[in-house]
Amino acid sequence: MHKILQVPLGLLHALRTQLWVFRTLVSSRMLVLMRPTKYLALVRVIREQGTTATASFALAAVRRPDGTALVDERGSLTWQELQDRADALAAGLLDAHGGPVGGLAVLCRNHRGFVDGLLAGSRLGADTLLLNTGFSGPQLADVMEREGARVIVYDEEFAGVVADARQRLGELVEVLGWTDTEPGTGALSVDGLIASHRDRTPPRPADRGRVVLLTSGTTGAPKGARRSGGGPDELAGMLEAIPWRGEETVVVAAPMFHAWGFGQLVVAATMACTVVTRRKFDPEATLALVEEHRATGLSVVPVMLERIMDLPQEVLGRYSLKSLRFVSASGSRMRPQSVTAFMDRFGDVVHNSYNATEAGQISVARPADLRHAPDTAGRPIRGTLVRIVDDGGDDVPPGGVGRILVRGASPFDGYTAGAEKEFVDDFMVSGDVGKLDDDGRLFVVGRDDDMIVSGGENVYPVEVEKALGLHEAVREVVVVGVEDDAFGQRLAAYVVPTDGASPTTDDLKAHVRSQLAGYKVPRDVVFLDELPRNAAGKVMARELPGAVR
Repeated sequence: MHKILQVPLGLLHALRTQLWVFRTLVSSRMLVLMRPTKYLALVRVIREQGTTATASFALAAVRRPDGTALVDERGSLTWQELQDRADALAAGLLDAHGGPVGGLAVLCRNHRGFVDGLLAGSRLGADTLLLNTGFSGPQLADVMEREGARVIVYDEEFAGVVADARQRLGELVEVLGWTDTEPGTGALSVDGLIASHRDRTPPRPADRGRVVLLTSGTTGAPKGARRSGGGPDELAGMLEAIPWRGEETVVVAAPMFHAWGFGQLVVAATMACTVVTRRKFDPEATLALVEEHRATGLSVVPVMLERIMDLPQEVLGRYSLKSLRFVSASGSRMRPQSVTAFMDRFGDVVHNSYNATEAGQISVARPADLRHAPDTAGRPIRGTLVRIVDDGGDDVPPGGVGRILVRGASPFDGYTAGAEKEFVDDFMVSGDVGKLDDDGRLFVVGRDDDMIVSGGENVYPVEVEKALGLHEAVREVVVVGVEDDAFGQRLAAYVVPTDGASPTTDDLKAHVRSQLAGYKVPRDVVFLDELPRNAAGKVMARELPGAVR
């Protein structure tokens, strides 16, 4: 009698998963055939740097040392040149600081100085804090003090913002990452330190530093979040949903200090893709970069896509974007009309991701999903589980609104200041509220703390925003709750009209009333020239006149 070999189901599932990961990484050209000596070099990099985000740059330098890594306004750099610059800058920062650097802050726009600071921090074993370029002086000083950063690489334009940190922190080492003129006598600069420490390598640090990403802080103080990479499983899940291909060219317009833009930069390095970027976003210039470099990918935050589609038709007509295979967007809710208009003109290439600084990539809406429902966040990527639960922690049926819980391949290592994230049965509470449709598509209704109770009725502002956004005279809108003596809270809509339009309060209220229940009609309508946004394009609710946050 033959014995039947029984494979445990868990092992069989693991084998199938690894086979899928391997196939995905090979088909996307993330994995390619190389000389045996290069594989040995890759192993050496992983032993020295681990599987950190910054290690992907060193791995790309092994794979394509002379390949173009970065293109900005100052020209291009190869992968090996980035490594050499990182070594020299790290050695220079050690000398300037007079000893080990525990915390390094980077306050730079999208350019080589940002990448130099990022990689140098890794060489030093420092925790590298990516600062929001929209911070005020006191806010920047608060974050740097809390995170223990005493060295800062920053663009010259932010010198005034750094003044508060200089006064409060005392012995602050300041290094200019970008200057439009020659640095003053005695001023340290990234280029100067690299030139004076060329061919020098810092000693290997005792510890591996981490990149500290800040939450958006749209409604409160931004928190520092550390995350470990999810490894090949998470990468394969993303590549299955968004068609990146190794060694191609991508334009990264999303701000790199932000979790989304930073993630796109790291994915590009992991794939050894050339990154084309510019310091400040300009909608037409972005289209020109895609066209000039025949980029196959474009990474943006949603407001950038909206600004592109707000360009005059004659300007849009100058660009075909025939090389473009995908646009990846994340960071805030996308205006449905802009998504549809972009795809109607440039093809079905938009992919909308739902991410969280603490959780990484959660779901992706592919073009077909966006054609079906332009406001969907899509389906969870493979390896990530999403639940919608009520206040008691029980799952709600499709169509029901509840708290979004997430469990994925990328673990959350906690906030730097010691605050904790809530978990339910090993699922992280995202802080967002949403629903799933019958086909498993996720829709984000709003933040858990966005819900207001007005006259005893629960209202999620995003539902009202969507209704107002369909009005032809509304270019942008955000709806929040404000204090009300009689009702506790009431809805207030902040509207940016389309160019040349003059909608009235009564027009807009009637429009909402025609689509939603009466208690969801905003009592206040405030017209603004523009909405207050941070550098990542998110609306800063606390800066709206009269908003309660």
